[in-house]
Amino acid sequence: MPKYDIHAEIEKAETLPSSFYRSAEVFENLREKVFARSWQFVGDDSLVALDGQVHPFSFEGVGEPMLLTRDAAGIRNLSNVCTHRGNILCHHPGKHRNITCAYHGRRFGLDGRFQHMPQFKEAQGFPRQEDHLHEFPLLQWGPWLFTSLGDGYDFTDVIEAMNRKVGFMPLHQFRLDADRSKDYLVNAHWALYCDNYLEGFHIPFVHADLNAALDYGSYETVLYKHANLQIGYTDGGEDVFDLPEGHEDYGKSIAAYYFWVFPNMMFNFYPWGLSVNIVRPVSADRTRVSFISYVYDETKLDSGAGALLDKVEREDEFVVEGVQQGMKSRVYHTGRYSPTMEKGVHHFHRLLAEYLGA
Repeated sequence: MPKYDIHAEIEKAETLPSSFYRSAEVFENLREKVFARSWQFVGDDSLVALDGQVHPFSFEGVGEPMLLTRDAAGIRNLSNVCTHRGNILCHHPGKHRNITCAYHGRRFGLDGRFQHMPQFKEAQGFPRQEDHLHEFPLLQWGPWLFTSLGDGYDFTDVIEAMNRKVGFMPLHQFRLDADRSKDYLVNAHWALYCDNYLEGFHIPFVHADLNAALDYGSYETVLYKHANLQIGYTDGGEDVFDLPEGHEDYGKSIAAYYFWVFPNMMFNFYPWGLSVNIVRPVSADRTRVSFISYVYDETKLDSGAGALLDKVEREDEFVVEGVQQGMKSRVYHTGRYSPTMEKGVHHFHRLLAEYLGA
């Protein structure tokens, strides 16, 4: 496994080498050393809105089977694997009084506690602690749910950073808009997609409409430990946040807050609501990107920096896929960072190098 060292000073640093994006070995190591130690977006609490509802899903990048459940005590995230012989318990969302394995009939409560197992009267020392379903950490911010395998970084720091900027918005009033949500298949490495997102450097060259909505000269990047924020300013007008007095950005004309959360989540807040982008690795040269829209104020849709998101995505796909092809070059190996415009990319690369070297 190669060792990566990104210089702490962006003025001296070189980017990750092209071999990073080509290597199948590195791709697999990213699953175990980065995704398995991260937090991931699950969805919103409407997935299990009522007591008795369950919702199966897989932990991003690793494929760990998980199961959201709700009972009178609230929402939990449990293992979706039977503790008898490893069968998947739930294949589809539904409503249940308990969870029963369809293989041999082992039954669990919605809290994951073992309840019953046929033909086990003679088993000694049973049930063990391991016969209950494992419960994974689960955090909620607004209506949105996040989970980890248990080895993730401190996600409360990320929530606090986002709260400082957008906590004034009525987050619980944001509603999923399935018609505006869609998936895109990008023929490139997932980290290249994140590289592109993490800098506004390319906006004047790639996104003419977005560039017209933003004040490129005022573009700002703020770094946190496991996240960063790009602030899209504008020259004024109606397509800006109505920031309350006391807000740290009060008086500024801000059209968008673009939050990136390590390693693969983007939370793009606009005056109309939120576009969540989840970057899902498929292979070393293929990525699925989910755009999930939550609308708060429909009157502000299709205007300002939050308009034409599909067009912006297609433009990004074109350049990212071009870079993927360039990574196969025999003469290109590394690049340099713009100290003013690529702080987010440098931050991302240093985190990747840190986690891969751990």
